[in-house]
Amino acid sequence: DPADTTLHLVDVATGTYRALNAGAAEAATDAEWMTDGTLVAIIHKGAQTLLRMYNGDGSVKGEIDAGALILTDVETGGDKIFVEANSPAHPGEIFALDGNSFTRWTSHNPWLSEIDFGTQRTITYTARDGQQVEGILIEPVGGPAKGGSPTIMMVHGGPEAHYSNGWLTAYSMPGQVGAGKGYAVFHPNYRGSTAYGTAFSKQHQGNYTDPEFTDIVDAKRHLVKAGITDAKRTGITGGSYGGYASAWGATHDSAEYVAAVMFVGISNQISKFGTTDIPYEMYNVHSRKWPWDDWQAMLDVSPIYHVDKAETPILIMHGQEDTRVDPSQSYELYRSIKVRKPDTPVRMVLYPGEPHGNRRAASRYDYNLRMLRWFDTYLKTGNRKAPLPSARPELKIEKDDESKD
Repeated sequence: DPADTTLHLVDVATGTYRALNAGAAEAATDAEWMTDGTLVAIIHKGAQTLLRMYNGDGSVKGEIDAGALILTDVETGGDKIFVEANSPAHPGEIFALDGNSFTRWTSHNPWLSEIDFGTQRTITYTARDGQQVEGILIEPVGGPAKGGSPTIMMVHGGPEAHYSNGWLTAYSMPGQVGAGKGYAVFHPNYRGSTAYGTAFSKQHQGNYTDPEFTDIVDAKRHLVKAGITDAKRTGITGGSYGGYASAWGATHDSAEYVAAVMFVGISNQISKFGTTDIPYEMYNVHSRKWPWDDWQAMLDVSPIYHVDKAETPILIMHGQEDTRVDPSQSYELYRSIKVRKPDTPVRMVLYPGEPHGNRRAASRYDYNLRMLRWFDTYLKTGNRKAPLPSARPELKIEKDDESKD
């Protein structure tokens, strides 16, 4: 299993393991024992979730549909069950299980009730080889424009991860902020994703970029045909493996994307092996071969090898202390584009002290401003040759009365 999504019951007396949901098109993400011997587990099935109860012998005791809630964590106390859950309308909150329904205990962002949201829904499309692929679409507030709206392909990392049809707005994810600015935002659960079964997750193994990234292009085709997306105004972004997808989109698939934002992404699969802290994961989960088994094959799936096609304006951002994907991956792509394609807009931003993903509020705020400004400059306009935006974004920080004195 490329990720820890199969739930196992362990006999502590013998040390034997027994899988409870092996091969099922789902992912177990959290579990807790109750005092009566019931095992409570959160199960993700595609883009939705449910709560499943197991008897002590591993048989299924029952299930509770979470409805529009996306369950992320479960805690038990005596005969009580509590979950953290989000939804398309709110980030994570605490809920208590009452019978077969969930009662909300917290409300941290009541102001969200005053915001106009873009319609959010799960869609399924057919990839070029017939595979059914799912993803979550956030439409622009007010609906798609006639002829299609500018669209951001928001690609998750991993790729052993998945998007749920819940809260999809964050510092590195345009989500409802993008919808408010007139963008459609699509979140593809491309092959390699979890929550669709181990067989689906393994379809990317030994197949860097295809079918993974062709699934994203096929999503674009589907959205264009549905009248949601403007084919000439489609952009791509993501972090880590999603950053790899963004770099690939800006080079090999440059004809498909008018703007890209790459975050802590991969540009060279050969040098990545020598600079990452997960070389064995690269072999066991992703490539299924070592670089020296086929040097050319590793080059073929490296964005730097396709810079000759790079016509897509790309913003490259990276944490300076990243040990998972070394910042040199961003340097390599930046330098290759600057030298080989000097007319292609490119900018690189390093975040001091940040690892594989920004943790500080200032870094996150800066990232969000830069990402949206890049898309406003190149994606919304559809102009690949627009001048670079200023080196520093306008912070738009309101000072309180005390700080003014």
